[in-house]
Amino acid sequence: MTTQEKLEKIVKILDQKKAEDIKVIGITKLSIIADYFVIATGTSSTQVKALADEIEFQLGNEGEEPRGIEGVRTANWIVLDYLDIVVHVFYKETRGEYQLEHLWADGEQVDISGLLTT
Repeated sequence: MTTQEKLEKIVKILDQKKAEDIKVIGITKLSIIADYFVIATGTSSTQVKALADEIEFQLGNEGEEPRGIEGVRTANWIVLDYLDIVVHVFYKETRGEYQLEHLWADGEQVDISGLLTT
């Protein structure tokens, strides 16, 4: 699976599972840690966990396993590291505290409007 295919699948999964405020930031020119950050919000810790679980499940079916997963116990901020893509699923208040979009404001804001159904 190419990075682009994986990115599109992640965004579609988040959208189908009703994640809010999905953003994709291209960070290739800023960092070596990944090519993209995907940031999304869940309305409860239960939804945050469900969103992360669904990404892991569906990508796992495609043979893509995360290198690491952090934050599952508290489910306020779950990070799935797929090497080229790092997915951040936040609980609303936690996302506001960390403001990753502002920290990575120099990154490329990727237009995902064509992937969203809502």
